[in-house]
Amino acid sequence: MTAAGWLRVGLAFFVLNTLLTFENRWPGLGVRYMPRLSFELCLGLALLAGWVAWRGALSARAATGLALGTVALVAVRYADVTAPALMGRPVNVYWDGRHALDLIEVAARSWSGWHVAGVVLALLLGAAVLVLMARRAIVELARALASTALRRGSVTSSAALALCFAAYVPDQRDTRWFFSLPLTPTLWNQATLLAQVLWPGHGKAALGHGPAFDTDLQSLRGPQGAADVVLLFAESYGAVALDDADLFAALTPSRERLQHALAASGRQAVSARVRAATFGGASWLSHASLLSGIDVCDPVRHQLLLASERPTLVSHFARHGYRTVGWMPGIKRAWPEGAFYGFERFADDPRLGYRGPDVGYWRIPDQVAMALLHEQELSAPAATRRPVFAVFPTVSTHAPFEPLPLLLDEPLRAPPANASGQSASKGYADSLRYQFDWLARHLERTASSRQVLIVVGDHQPPGGVAGRNASWDVPVHVITSDPALVHRFEAIGFKPGLQPGGPALGAMHDLTRWLLLAFDGRAEPH
Repeated sequence: MTAAGWLRVGLAFFVLNTLLTFENRWPGLGVRYMPRLSFELCLGLALLAGWVAWRGALSARAATGLALGTVALVAVRYADVTAPALMGRPVNVYWDGRHALDLIEVAARSWSGWHVAGVVLALLLGAAVLVLMARRAIVELARALASTALRRGSVTSSAALALCFAAYVPDQRDTRWFFSLPLTPTLWNQATLLAQVLWPGHGKAALGHGPAFDTDLQSLRGPQGAADVVLLFAESYGAVALDDADLFAALTPSRERLQHALAASGRQAVSARVRAATFGGASWLSHASLLSGIDVCDPVRHQLLLASERPTLVSHFARHGYRTVGWMPGIKRAWPEGAFYGFERFADDPRLGYRGPDVGYWRIPDQVAMALLHEQELSAPAATRRPVFAVFPTVSTHAPFEPLPLLLDEPLRAPPANASGQSASKGYADSLRYQFDWLARHLERTASSRQVLIVVGDHQPPGGVAGRNASWDVPVHVITSDPALVHRFEAIGFKPGLQPGGPALGAMHDLTRWLLLAFDGRAEPH
């Protein structure tokens, strides 16, 4: 082959590799060149070498088909690198497809016909250009391989396949050395998800059985109406706060203040340990497990759950007349999957009504978020509104546990201020101390409320804080002024006070059944 021929081959490979290895130009929708090798291109080159060694030259129809497939992979690549930049999570074709259609509909209504036609024409022309580029590059590579196929086809295939195996390391952004993120895991995961959604029987079998949600909520009702229920997922509140001697001692004063606030407000607490669905992060797995009563221990099961129509605690409380509220200060981007839960009101960071200064990345201190929840949803007399079931995942105890908000006497008036940063272990202790202290203030401010507060840790802190070989256990506290409800939880196995002893009673999804049983006025726990 002449020097010009090698140059054409090199340019063809460069074009195809660039189309399959670009990365997002953060933040935004743009892309940037990334000098890495593509797993799919290595695999395709091996298959192409084998084909031309067997059949000879590539037909025009086959070249066009391969070009269309390449452009489809380019679209997958764009979605794969753009979704994390825009939404902070991997692409989800089931939910993001719905969201994309909504965005297209909004754009079509707000733009003129000429704008819409121009965008469609630009997309079609861009796709056509990409197809022509990819086809020309594929034809050039096929010609080069055909010229040496009889002598070197098997060698080329073997070398390309070896590169594929070297490139493929699942679930890593930059896989190894100079290889780019493979698209194959994304294609496989999304195909699996869609297959399970389109065949509900398969998806139902994969998730397994959950609670029937056929109980009532009579234990929450009284002469003054039904009690509000706040399910508070305490970020990174793990069993290490009880098991580590130094951390336990550091938190004892704040825990005692919280216990005093309980007694002063006429409330009691019962506590237990449960085994979280995750460790050190991925809080949403524990959230989904508790809300659904299904063991959601990995992202695939989580995606499958959100694409199902399974009942949850949210739908259960709504069916019994409760106003359901998702109070989510940690959600900053669009979360179309949240529609699965069906909250009557979904309040994320922009919709909480916070007007104070930002405190770290998470912006809204937990004390202020709880005060806003109380003011907007819980402060009106029970006789004038429906009871509320609120789900509130906290953020102030999130790693790296700084900056730490200052505790406020009037959380809706005085602006929060930042505290100085600490080491991870010291910062974790300070953040939990803040959590206990603001909870004590909240109980003191709402002494006359019949609110049932469920505080459950979503997972242990990262291993650097939790220690080596730490368990996945987390505390759960049920705080109420109803002695009968306290006795029902004690019958399940909860212990009085804020210090649960003994092993975990079960997994996070088991807690769902215990809550349903305790709130059911017809059944007596055993």
